Amino acid sequence: MAVADLSQLVKAYDVRGVVPDQWDESLAELFGAAFVQVTGASAIVTGHDMRPSSPGLSRAFARGAAARGVDVTEIGLCSTDQLYYASGVLDLPGAMFTASHNPAQYNGIKMCRAGAAPVGQDTGLAEVRELVEEWSESGAPEPAAAPGTITRQDTLRDYAAYLRSLVDLTSVAHHRPSGEGASGPSHLKVVVDAGNGMGGHTVPTVFAGLPLDVVPMYFELDGTFPNHEANPLDPANIVDLQKRVREEGADLGLAFDGDADRCFVVDEHGDPVSPSAITALVASRELAKHGGKGAIIHNLITSWSVPEVVKEQGGTPVRTRVGHSFIKAEMARTGAIFGGEHSAHYYFKDFWNADTGMLAALHVLAALGGQEGPLSALVAQYDRYAGSGEINSTVDDQAGRLTAIRSAYEGHEGIELDVLDGLTVSSADWWFNVRPSNTEPLLRLNAEARDEATMTKVRDEVLGIIRG
Repeated sequence: MAVADLSQLVKAYDVRGVVPDQWDESLAELFGAAFVQVTGASAIVTGHDMRPSSPGLSRAFARGAAARGVDVTEIGLCSTDQLYYASGVLDLPGAMFTASHNPAQYNGIKMCRAGAAPVGQDTGLAEVRELVEEWSESGAPEPAAAPGTITRQDTLRDYAAYLRSLVDLTSVAHHRPSGEGASGPSHLKVVVDAGNGMGGHTVPTVFAGLPLDVVPMYFELDGTFPNHEANPLDPANIVDLQKRVREEGADLGLAFDGDADRCFVVDEHGDPVSPSAITALVASRELAKHGGKGAIIHNLITSWSVPEVVKEQGGTPVRTRVGHSFIKAEMARTGAIFGGEHSAHYYFKDFWNADTGMLAALHVLAALGGQEGPLSALVAQYDRYAGSGEINSTVDDQAGRLTAIRSAYEGHEGIELDVLDGLTVSSADWWFNVRPSNTEPLLRLNAEARDEATMTKVRDEVLGIIRG
């Protein structure tokens, strides 16, 4: 295993690469040993997704940790937020084996400290990488005099019960009549596309016993993703769900990504509901639960709607950079009760500040069941502006293009610039943000305006500069 490969393998927030070309079980064993050395743990918890390489990599990591005298609790097949639950409730550092929405040949490790606290480049991941590089040249460190134990523990039922304890789901049972001429309350009908990922494992247990008519799609665990990529942010991957929602006359559709930590929502027409609207909806519910007080985190490319709704409900919006390590750090610093991102990651104080798409989905079901109208009407109050979505452009010179954009807008009356994350340019009627990708030669554009025509004009103007 070439040492140089680790620069491509260890990313900003996790380990991710192609198996076996970039990493394999022998390297996973070294990661296990390095992880326990950096965290100083005497015990850890591990879990893995349904990819063919996940059980072997996860077990190798456990061996590496146990060889250093550390006890390992394996929870086996799980979603990433189920691993965070185990880390929180057991108060142990954790490692989740998944490459999230990446194609089948990839795998990775998401690591956290006890209580699901994030491990990123600045919080231990760089040190883990250094140790693995060192040991891959010089050989594994000496084993401990007494090795640790490796034991199995199933946490799925407890995880499901915990999530359900955080949301009042009684309203779901008393939903409006469904369809023309229906009489009396009926169950909400929800189509769930698990994308052959871990939602197929967690949804049946979390939704068990709830008064829902669940229409399952692609619940068979299959890490080769035979139906579509498990990345619901790409419109191509929710086409099947949209069609099925319309065919079934369902009240809504839910799509989970590969490791089921993100949830994407479509309404009764099959139209996507923006993650910003979901952020605003869940924020208003969490604020109501906390007496209208509390901080709500939103990254700088969520819609204007989010801080507006938060203020209207009595809360304090806090704007951050994009990325889960920044969000989780701000959640901890401000004591925020909830946070949301444009990428359909939702973070809860009641869930160790970690992200769980499943809990957000339960909030959407409870909100929909608690009123008479359809989902499209419910979310309209939280979706007030025209947004472009994220548009990626491949560029040779990220810095040069950003400078060109800055020159085009700087100094104009009524226009403000800020550089919290990339470049944000805003006026009274519109804003846009352009930020470079950390891992690819891309610039990412997000634009929003008070109406569609203005948004289109601003979007095309900026794309013209980016693409030269």
